[in-house]
Amino acid sequence: MLLSLRDVTKTYPGAEAPVLRGVSFDMDRAGMLALTGESGSGKSTLLHLAGGLDTADSGMVAINGTDLTPLDDAGRARLRRGTVGVIFQQFNLIPSLTVAANIAFQARLAGRHDPDGALALARRLGLGDHLAKYPEQLSGGQQQRVAIARTLAARPDLVLADEPTGNLDEATADTVLAVLCELVAETGAGLILVTHSERLAARMDRRLHLRAGRLT
Repeated sequence: MLLSLRDVTKTYPGAEAPVLRGVSFDMDRAGMLALTGESGSGKSTLLHLAGGLDTADSGMVAINGTDLTPLDDAGRARLRRGTVGVIFQQFNLIPSLTVAANIAFQARLAGRHDPDGALALARRLGLGDHLAKYPEQLSGGQQQRVAIARTLAARPDLVLADEPTGNLDEATADTVLAVLCELVAETGAGLILVTHSERLAARMDRRLHLRAGRLT
């Protein structure tokens, strides 16, 4: 089992109600899961807990059989580095680095940098002619492709994508998601896609819907 959550709860300080109320689900390797729900339903919180970016108040989160609950910040960071890749809506590229350096960044941290593999990945994503450019010189769609390449170059077991096409027009979003799904499938990684789009959610193998902190 790639990912397991059991009775996970989360309440932020000062909040009147829990963000997550006893969430449980399992995810196999190579699965593609859409996570949907209204704004404020807890989607991003659940994604962050699944990737060890935040800690639950109670319950269990396990990746590849390793329970994240007893790990400190450094322990979770070590696990994430080699296991989890995150694609954010805002891209989060490093503006002072070229496209090539941005793509290599996460793979270097994970000790998995493969220059030939990174180049092949960039070309698959239509970035072969842009490797010497900087993020500000790219379109939004191109920047998102760089973010995808950066994540996949590290060869994570689990890819978490938080509204990765939210800043893109419909046609570009469809193209970017198609390439993402194709590449994730080839690597055998699992994918959790947070999205408001019914159209994009329908392209996943499975769907979970959050409402008021519970899965429905």
